[in-house]
Amino acid sequence: MKTLVVISDTHRNLAPLDKIATVLSECDYIVHLGDMASDAKDLMRAYPEKTYVVAGNNDFFGGQSEFVLDVEGRRIFACHGHRYGVKSGTDRLVRAAKEKLCDVALFGHTHEAFAGEEEGVLLINPGCMTRYSPRQTYCYLVINGNKAVPTIVEIR
Repeated sequence: MKTLVVISDTHRNLAPLDKIATVLSECDYIVHLGDMASDAKDLMRAYPEKTYVVAGNNDFFGGQSEFVLDVEGRRIFACHGHRYGVKSGTDRLVRAAKEKLCDVALFGHTHEAFAGEEEGVLLINPGCMTRYSPRQTYCYLVINGNKAVPTIVEIR
């Protein structure tokens, strides 16, 4: 069994990361889906072996545009989502995940938390951590064999 903490769209609001410090230290993977990928610098320093970061549409200096992560036999596609037009729907994202032989797709960009399945691909958007959002959320994802169980968690 492996656990992932998936965050996105922190937009220089680091206080929520402090609130989930214990969860971040205890999980197996940390995935930051962009829009202020630079906010993940401290995470990369503290947990270099388990932190993965993609660049979002507001990240202009470095960072991967997307990646695939193999966890417990599941293939996870991670991106910010803007290149796949996720504000208008997830069809292109699902197609991209399938082309990469992934059955889980992580994305941000919309600032709205979501977990659901489409055409056999588990789609997860952890929401955002911006102080201007009505809800500051992340996703706690548990992968155990062929099961992937996402939980959207509101930070209080």
